[in-house]
Amino acid sequence: MTTAISRTVKVAAQEVEANTKRGGDLRVTLSPKTVGCTSGFGGVLTLEPGDWITEHYHPYSEEFLHIIEGTLEMSLDGQTMTLAAGDSLLVPIGVRHRLVNTGDVTARGAFHLSPLAPRPELGHVDTEQAQRPDQANPDVGGAP
Repeated sequence: MTTAISRTVKVAAQEVEANTKRGGDLRVTLSPKTVGCTSGFGGVLTLEPGDWITEHYHPYSEEFLHIIEGTLEMSLDGQTMTLAAGDSLLVPIGVRHRLVNTGDVTARGAFHLSPLAPRPELGHVDTEQAQRPDQANPDVGGAP
């Protein structure tokens, strides 16, 4: 028996608006807003050499990060580690983290956060000022 897929399940990154509020180029491709998923959201990130994502934490979600290209430095609650292409990292719930491209090439990665926060505005807490505070948070959708 085959099941027909009755909703969008594929999203091209270039079709999603970039979010640069905290630095880099983050594109949420799979989310309640884009595909109607209910267990989390994810997408892709691009960081140019020297660029960074400002420190923050997620009070409800684990973050899964996979590095596709480049060299990055991740700070987790003040402890720093180097990440390179092929590395994967789990950021546990509630752990402050900051990501910096320490290499000389563009870095690319994929991320996923799960479970969803009870409301989108509760999913992300900044611990330093965002690089572009006038921009909105990524709109992942979900329960109002």
